[in-house]
Amino acid sequence: MGSNTNTIFFFALFFIYLSFPEISLANSEVDDETSFTYEQKTEKGPEGWGQINPEWKVCNTGRFQSPIDLTNERVSLIHDQAWNRQYQPAPAVITNRGHDIMVSWKGDAGKITIRQTDFKLVQCHWHSPSEHTVNGTRYDLELHMVHTSARGRTAVIGVLYKLGKPNEFLTKLLNGIKAVGNKEVDLGVIDPREIRFQTRKFYRYIGSLTVPPCTEGVLWTVVKRVNTISMEQITALREAVDDGFETNSRPVQDSKGRSVWFYDPNV
Repeated sequence: MGSNTNTIFFFALFFIYLSFPEISLANSEVDDETSFTYEQKTEKGPEGWGQINPEWKVCNTGRFQSPIDLTNERVSLIHDQAWNRQYQPAPAVITNRGHDIMVSWKGDAGKITIRQTDFKLVQCHWHSPSEHTVNGTRYDLELHMVHTSARGRTAVIGVLYKLGKPNEFLTKLLNGIKAVGNKEVDLGVIDPREIRFQTRKFYRYIGSLTVPPCTEGVLWTVVKRVNTISMEQITALREAVDDGFETNSRPVQDSKGRSVWFYDPNV
């Protein structure tokens, strides 16, 4: 498939994304995590999320569910303007949501721009092990950076991690992670630029929230380069959440023929 044809198909993909209802998704993840679990083959596990609550039925019936396996056999190369990042330091807090640990910015932490649409950075959180897989490989951790547009669209950046050297961003948050309980902890000013992820090569597709209610219409960007994290940092994240959520990764979902685009400036 030629590059011009790929670009046309990508425009079609973006128009599909814009066709989803303009509902803010950043804060729509379920608050009461006691009603579901990540333990597979149980009544409250991922296979049954759609039956727990009528408002969650899309978890089982949707056609744009996340995460997925990002396999080379499915991706199409695209040559197009990828995105623009303009992050900046802002006051932030850390919260234990039960099923994960979340850092949310209370001030203006900047934005990303995708196809002339601005998405404001709202929060980030972690899943261990990773939710997305690459050619069947599941990594040790995945960071999700959640952004919303003025019209209620949601774009999420996924960053993958494997065991190795400590992650500098998490090192600065470690005391806050260990101290967080049922109340949010003030972190002071946090600079999202310190997350330091590579942006030259990445995957992009239309998916969903990976936590009930599994709302669809999320524009996903998963960075190809894998960063490193220490076992101490993974352990801190796992021990901070409620019992039963030490591993908080939804299984890979059926892509149902969706297009996945891969950006590589060297090809």
